[in-house]
Amino acid sequence: MLTLSLIGIGCGDPEQLTLAAIRAINAADLVLIPRKGAAKSDLADLRRLICAQALTNSRTRVAEFDLPVRGTAQEHYRKGVEEWHDAVAVTWSRAIAAYLGHDGRVALLIWGDPSLYDSSLRIARRLDPLPMIEVVPGVTSIQTLCAAHALPLNDIGELFLVTTGRRLREVGWPSGTDTVVIMLDGVAAFQSLDPNGLHIWWGAYLGMPEQITMSGALAEVGPGIVAARQEARARHGWIMDSYILKRVS
Repeated sequence: MLTLSLIGIGCGDPEQLTLAAIRAINAADLVLIPRKGAAKSDLADLRRLICAQALTNSRTRVAEFDLPVRGTAQEHYRKGVEEWHDAVAVTWSRAIAAYLGHDGRVALLIWGDPSLYDSSLRIARRLDPLPMIEVVPGVTSIQTLCAAHALPLNDIGELFLVTTGRRLREVGWPSGTDTVVIMLDGVAAFQSLDPNGLHIWWGAYLGMPEQITMSGALAEVGPGIVAARQEARARHGWIMDSYILKRVS
C-alpha cells in the first residue's frame, strides 16, 4: 500500500516545523522535492535545507523532480487550473513509481499548510494508483503575517474573510465584513479599491531571510508597497506575498 504524506512546512523558516512534521519526514521512505525552474530555486533550496536539518533516518531517500509549467492564459481560468492539476498528478505518479514503486511511504513538503490555497490535496486524489493520503498541518502565511505585524486578525466578535487578489479585482470589497485577507495576488489588487478609510498590513517572503513588511493607511503606503513588490520581484525572480485590509473609522 502506498501512503502519501502531505507535510505542511510553514512559510520559509525551518523553525516553523512542528514535531509532527519532523516525525512524518523521518517516517517516509522517500521525500520528493519539486523543482519549479531557476527563477524559483529558492523554494527547492529551502526544502533541501529542511531535509538536511530535520532528516535523521538514514533509510529515507530524498529525490527531486521537475514540475510542469502552468500556463499564463487568463481565459477559462478554472479549466486551465484543472488541466495543470492533471499534468502535475501525472508527474507525481511517475516520480513516485520511478523512485519508490507502489508500496511504501512518500512525503511531499507543502509550503504553508495543505488546506489553505494549496492544490496538493486535489492533485493527490488524481494519482494513479490512488494512495492513502495523510496530512500534517503547518503554519500558514496568514499566521506568519499576523505575527510579523503583532496583529490580531479579527476584531472582537467580528468576522473576517479570506479571498484572492483575482476576486478582489473582480468583485470589489466583500460585503458583511470589515477585515479581508488577500492571498494569491500577483498584481497588487488593492489598487482597484478606494483607499480612503482602509489600513493595510502587507508582507512578502514571510518567514524567510528576505522577509519584507509594510503597514499603514492604504492611501499613504500603497504606492510604496507596489514599488517594493516590483523591486523584490526583479531581484529574486519571484515573489509570494499576502496582506490584510481593514476598514478603520
